[in-house]
Amino acid sequence: MLDDEAGRLIRPYTVCGGRTRPTSDFDLLTLVRATGRGTHGYLDPDHSQVLLLCREATPVAEIAAHVRLPATVTKVLLSDLVECGAVTVSAPPDPDVDPDRHLLEAVLHGLRTRL
Repeated sequence: MLDDEAGRLIRPYTVCGGRTRPTSDFDLLTLVRATGRGTHGYLDPDHSQVLLLCREATPVAEIAAHVRLPATVTKVLLSDLVECGAVTVSAPPDPDVDPDRHLLEAVLHGLRTRL
C-alpha cells in the first residue's frame, strides 16, 4: 500500500511474511517472465503487482524499482511466484557475447524517438 506523500505504509518485512531470504537464486539482472499459469491460491496485492510486471522478461532490479521494495523483499515475492509456477527465471545475457547490431540500432532508434 502506498501513500504518495508518506510512501509505503506497510513495512517491507511484513510484505514477505517476515521471511528474509528467497528460496530461489536470483541476482539483480536475473530475467523473470510470467508463465500464464494460475497461481493455485490467493495472491496478495504485492505478488499481483510483481506478476503484472513480468508479462515480458524483466530484470529483478527493475521489478524492485517499480514496486518500491528492497531487492531482497522483491526476491522473496518472486520466489513465491516461482514455487507456484507463475513465473520462470533465466540468466541475463552473457556480457562477453557481442550484442546483435540490429538490436542495438533498434534500441538507439527507440531512445531517440522518446526524446
